Amino acid sequence: MITFLHGILADVLPNRITLDVQGIGYQINMPLGGPDALGQSGDTVRVLTHLYVREQELTLYGFKTGEERDLFLLLINRVSGVGPKVAMSILGSMGPTDFKNAVVAEDLDTLSRIKGLGKKTVERIVLELKDKVGVTSAWEEAANAAGSSPSENSLKNDAVLALISLGFKQNAAHTAVGKACKTSSEPFSSADDILRAALRLLQ
Repeated sequence: MITFLHGILADVLPNRITLDVQGIGYQINMPLGGPDALGQSGDTVRVLTHLYVREQELTLYGFKTGEERDLFLLLINRVSGVGPKVAMSILGSMGPTDFKNAVVAEDLDTLSRIKGLGKKTVERIVLELKDKVGVTSAWEEAANAAGSSPSENSLKNDAVLALISLGFKQNAAHTAVGKACKTSSEPFSSADDILRAALRLLQ
């Protein structure tokens, strides 16, 4: 799995870039408008990536932040009928925070304005994220904690969200995170540290 690439921007288009990594050009699909924030041709950048494998297709998708990539993975892995193109359209139309707030509020009108999303698809996304995956309660808790100093609960919540986006069920994610925190000899200082410890328990 290619987690990130560090190289020189060789070409920048509205929905994809070409990244020169030591003489090898990688074409990376990114959310519409995303490449503009990376820089201009010739700039050295670091892009978070996900390699999508399907039959004969190998496609690299790129992201500016881990939050974007987590949301992308959550959508394509946990919502029926949502593939990479739809997930990219969502990320290109609104940021992860705005999307999560709209889902939590069940704001179907706002979500329906996203290019490529019909009313039925929007309803399915909200329904499955809320009831099937059960992630909206965690998003709501994270939103309420925004702006405050990162407490242990908020770090644990971020780790749970990351596990859910990787395809783990909500109950398993909560159990692994709770066990990782209980068995650690010292308090965790970041959600990434909790995530790594929880993943070791889930393997």
